[in-house]
Amino acid sequence: MIKSPTIAIIIPAYNEALVIGNVLSSLNTRLSKTKYRYSIIVVDDGSSDNTAKIAKKTKIKVISHIINSGAGSAIATGIKYAKDSKFDLAATFDADGQHNPDDLVKGIDIICRNNYDLLIGSRLINSNGMSVTKVVGNKGLSLVTNFLFGIKITDSQSGLRILSNKALQSLSWRSNGFEYCSEMLWRAKKLGLVVSEYPIKA
Repeated sequence: MIKSPTIAIIIPAYNEALVIGNVLSSLNTRLSKTKYRYSIIVVDDGSSDNTAKIAKKTKIKVISHIINSGAGSAIATGIKYAKDSKFDLAATFDADGQHNPDDLVKGIDIICRNNYDLLIGSRLINSNGMSVTKVVGNKGLSLVTNFLFGIKITDSQSGLRILSNKALQSLSWRSNGFEYCSEMLWRAKKLGLVVSEYPIKA
Protein backbone atom coordinates (compact mmCIF):
# COMPACT_ATOMS: atom_id res chain seq x y z
CA MET A 1 0.00 0.00 0.00
CA ILE A 2 1.14 3.56 -0.76
CA LYS A 3 2.64 5.15 2.37
CA SER A 4 1.13 8.58 1.81
CA PRO A 5 -1.89 8.08 -0.45
CA THR A 6 -4.07 10.79 -1.92
CA ILE A 7 -7.67 10.26 -0.88
CA ALA A 8 -10.88 11.52 -2.46
CA ILE A 9 -13.66 11.89 0.12
CA ILE A 10 -16.91 11.69 -1.86
CA ILE A 11 -20.05 13.12 -0.26
CA PRO A 12 -23.35 12.66 -2.13
CA ALA A 13 -25.78 15.35 -0.98
CA TYR A 14 -29.44 16.04 -1.64
CA ASN A 15 -31.16 18.93 0.19
CA GLU A 16 -28.73 18.87 3.13
CA ALA A 17 -28.34 22.65 3.53
CA LEU A 18 -29.11 22.49 7.27
CA VAL A 19 -26.18 20.20 8.08
CA ILE A 20 -23.71 20.15 5.17
CA GLY A 21 -21.70 23.09 6.51
CA ASN A 22 -21.08 21.40 9.85
CA VAL A 23 -20.30 18.06 8.19
CA LEU A 24 -17.67 19.62 5.94
CA SER A 25 -16.17 21.68 8.74
CA SER A 26 -15.82 18.69 11.07
CA LEU A 27 -14.34 16.56 8.30
CA ASN A 28 -11.76 19.19 7.39
CA THR A 29 -10.82 19.71 11.03
CA ARG A 30 -10.26 15.99 11.61
CA LEU A 31 -8.53 15.17 8.33
CA SER A 32 -6.18 18.13 8.59
CA LYS A 33 -4.69 16.51 11.70
CA THR A 34 -3.70 13.36 9.79
CA LYS A 35 -0.77 12.55 7.52
CA TYR A 36 -3.09 11.97 4.55
CA ARG A 37 -3.38 14.18 1.49
CA TYR A 38 -7.07 14.51 0.81
CA SER A 39 -9.71 16.35 -1.16
CA ILE A 40 -13.40 16.52 -0.31
CA ILE A 41 -15.79 16.29 -3.25
CA VAL A 42 -19.45 17.10 -2.71
CA VAL A 43 -21.77 15.75 -5.40
CA ASP A 44 -24.90 17.89 -5.15
CA ASP A 45 -27.61 15.64 -6.57
CA GLY A 46 -30.02 18.23 -7.92
CA SER A 47 -30.82 19.84 -4.57
CA SER A 48 -33.57 22.48 -4.46
CA ASP A 49 -32.07 24.18 -1.39
CA ASN A 50 -28.69 25.85 -0.77
CA THR A 51 -26.65 22.66 -0.39
CA ALA A 52 -24.28 23.48 -3.26
CA LYS A 53 -23.97 27.16 -2.31
CA ILE A 54 -23.02 26.34 1.26
CA ALA A 55 -20.52 23.68 0.17
CA LYS A 56 -18.87 26.09 -2.27
CA LYS A 57 -18.34 28.62 0.53
CA THR A 58 -15.99 26.14 2.18
CA LYS A 59 -13.79 26.08 -0.98
CA ILE A 60 -14.50 22.39 -1.44
CA LYS A 61 -14.90 20.83 -4.88
CA VAL A 62 -18.60 20.71 -5.78
CA ILE A 63 -20.03 18.76 -8.71
CA SER A 64 -23.71 19.46 -9.38
CA HIS A 65 -26.28 17.26 -11.07
CA ILE A 66 -28.95 19.26 -12.88
CA ILE A 67 -31.68 16.90 -11.67
CA ASN A 68 -31.92 14.49 -8.76
CA SER A 69 -30.50 11.20 -10.03
CA GLY A 70 -30.18 9.09 -6.89
CA ALA A 71 -27.44 8.15 -4.43
CA GLY A 72 -25.91 5.50 -6.69
CA SER A 73 -25.60 7.99 -9.52
CA ALA A 74 -24.08 10.65 -7.25
CA ILE A 75 -21.49 8.20 -5.90
CA ALA A 76 -20.66 7.09 -9.45
CA THR A 77 -20.05 10.73 -10.44
CA GLY A 78 -17.68 11.16 -7.50
CA ILE A 79 -15.85 7.91 -8.26
CA LYS A 80 -15.36 8.96 -11.89
CA TYR A 81 -13.91 12.29 -10.74
CA ALA A 82 -11.55 10.48 -8.36
CA LYS A 83 -10.39 8.12 -11.13
CA ASP A 84 -9.91 10.91 -13.66
CA SER A 85 -8.00 12.95 -11.08
CA LYS A 86 -5.77 9.93 -10.30
CA PHE A 87 -6.43 9.69 -6.57
CA ASP A 88 -4.92 6.65 -4.88
CA LEU A 89 -7.94 5.86 -2.69
CA ALA A 90 -11.55 6.95 -2.42
CA ALA A 91 -14.01 7.03 0.46
CA THR A 92 -17.73 7.74 0.60
CA PHE A 93 -19.26 9.64 3.51
CA ASP A 94 -22.91 10.58 4.09
CA ALA A 95 -23.91 14.25 4.09
CA ASP A 96 -26.58 14.03 6.79
CA GLY A 97 -24.24 14.07 9.78
CA GLN A 98 -24.71 10.44 10.82
CA HIS A 99 -21.03 9.55 10.37
CA ASN A 100 -18.18 10.47 12.69
CA PRO A 101 -15.01 11.78 10.98
CA ASP A 102 -12.97 9.74 13.49
CA ASP A 103 -14.51 6.60 12.02
CA LEU A 104 -13.52 7.67 8.51
CA VAL A 105 -9.91 8.18 9.59
CA LYS A 106 -9.95 4.82 11.39
CA GLY A 107 -11.12 3.12 8.19
CA ILE A 108 -8.44 4.81 6.09
CA ASP A 109 -5.82 3.66 8.61
CA ILE A 110 -7.14 0.09 8.39
CA ILE A 111 -7.16 -0.11 4.60
CA CYS A 112 -3.66 1.37 4.45
CA ARG A 113 -2.36 -1.38 6.76
CA ASN A 114 -4.21 -4.30 5.17
CA ASN A 115 -4.84 -5.81 1.76
CA TYR A 116 -8.53 -4.92 1.65
CA ASP A 117 -10.10 -3.51 -1.51
CA LEU A 118 -13.48 -2.47 -0.16
CA LEU A 119 -13.90 -1.65 3.52
CA ILE A 120 -17.41 -1.07 4.89
CA GLY A 121 -18.08 0.90 8.06
CA SER A 122 -20.70 -1.18 9.86
CA ARG A 123 -23.20 0.51 12.17
CA LEU A 124 -24.62 -2.88 13.15
CA ILE A 125 -21.61 -4.48 14.82
CA ASN A 126 -22.57 -2.11 17.63
CA SER A 127 -25.97 -0.57 16.82
CA ASN A 128 -26.20 1.83 19.78
CA GLY A 129 -27.66 5.12 18.56
CA MET A 130 -29.64 3.65 15.66
CA SER A 131 -33.42 3.46 15.72
CA VAL A 132 -35.02 0.03 15.98
CA THR A 133 -36.61 0.54 12.56
CA LYS A 134 -33.26 1.23 10.91
CA VAL A 135 -31.57 -1.67 12.68
CA VAL A 136 -34.27 -4.12 11.61
CA GLY A 137 -34.40 -2.75 8.05
CA ASN A 138 -30.64 -2.76 7.53
CA LYS A 139 -30.22 -6.21 9.06
CA GLY A 140 -32.96 -7.51 6.78
CA LEU A 141 -31.35 -6.04 3.67
CA SER A 142 -27.97 -7.38 4.75
CA LEU A 143 -29.44 -10.87 5.16
CA VAL A 144 -30.90 -10.65 1.64
CA THR A 145 -27.55 -9.48 0.28
CA ASN A 146 -25.78 -12.32 2.08
CA PHE A 147 -28.29 -14.90 0.80
CA LEU A 148 -28.30 -13.71 -2.82
CA PHE A 149 -24.62 -12.89 -3.25
CA GLY A 150 -22.86 -14.89 -0.54
CA ILE A 151 -21.27 -11.79 0.98
CA LYS A 152 -21.15 -11.82 4.78
CA ILE A 153 -21.42 -8.13 5.69
CA THR A 154 -23.48 -7.00 8.69
CA ASP A 155 -24.36 -3.56 7.26
CA SER A 156 -24.70 -3.82 3.49
CA GLN A 157 -26.41 -0.41 3.28
CA SER A 158 -23.72 1.65 5.01
CA GLY A 159 -22.69 4.84 3.23
CA LEU A 160 -19.21 4.91 4.78
CA ARG A 161 -17.02 2.92 2.42
CA ILE A 162 -13.34 3.03 1.58
CA LEU A 163 -12.00 1.81 -1.76
CA SER A 164 -8.46 0.73 -2.55
CA ASN A 165 -6.91 1.85 -5.82
CA LYS A 166 -7.80 -1.52 -7.34
CA ALA A 167 -11.44 -1.07 -6.37
CA LEU A 168 -11.43 2.57 -7.47
CA GLN A 169 -10.23 1.58 -10.91
CA SER A 170 -12.43 -1.49 -11.42
CA LEU A 171 -15.73 -1.05 -9.59
CA SER A 172 -18.82 0.23 -11.39
CA TRP A 173 -22.55 -0.36 -11.09
CA ARG A 174 -25.81 0.33 -12.90
CA SER A 175 -28.11 1.18 -10.00
CA ASN A 176 -28.96 4.86 -9.57
CA GLY A 177 -30.68 4.63 -6.20
CA PHE A 178 -29.67 3.20 -2.83
CA GLU A 179 -29.70 -0.31 -4.26
CA TYR A 180 -26.18 0.53 -5.48
CA CYS A 181 -25.02 -0.41 -1.95
CA SER A 182 -25.78 -4.10 -2.52
CA GLU A 183 -24.80 -4.04 -6.20
CA MET A 184 -21.37 -2.64 -5.33
CA LEU A 185 -20.78 -5.60 -3.00
CA TRP A 186 -21.96 -8.08 -5.62
CA ARG A 187 -19.71 -6.61 -8.30
CA ALA A 188 -16.78 -6.49 -5.88
CA LYS A 189 -17.21 -10.22 -5.27
CA LYS A 190 -17.42 -10.95 -9.01
CA LEU A 191 -14.17 -9.05 -9.51
CA GLY A 192 -12.46 -11.03 -6.78
CA LEU A 193 -11.93 -7.96 -4.59
CA VAL A 194 -11.25 -8.42 -0.89
CA VAL A 195 -14.21 -7.04 1.09
CA SER A 196 -14.17 -6.46 4.84
CA GLU A 197 -15.87 -4.30 7.47
CA TYR A 198 -15.13 -2.53 10.74
CA PRO A 199 -17.33 -1.08 13.48
CA ILE A 200 -18.45 2.57 13.36
CA LYS A 201 -20.78 4.68 15.47
CA ALA A 202 -24.25 5.65 14.26
